[in-house]
Amino acid sequence: MPNSNIDLSSVRWRKSSYSNGTGGECVEVADTTSGVTPVRDSKNPQGPALVFPTRAWALFVRAL
Repeated sequence: MPNSNIDLSSVRWRKSSYSNGTGGECVEVADTTSGVTPVRDSKNPQGPALVFPTRAWALFVRAL
């Protein structure tokens, strides 16, 4: 969902509880109140984030 108008500068990012903390391959997600769920690469926190509708992200995670 491309939208450059979403300000992610103050969101609180979190990693999976399955992350081993050694800097491996992991994604981070943030909860927002705007109906979207931002997702980013934990190895590149200053890089771009993908933004998904919250319901779509929840369905994806549930399917995993």
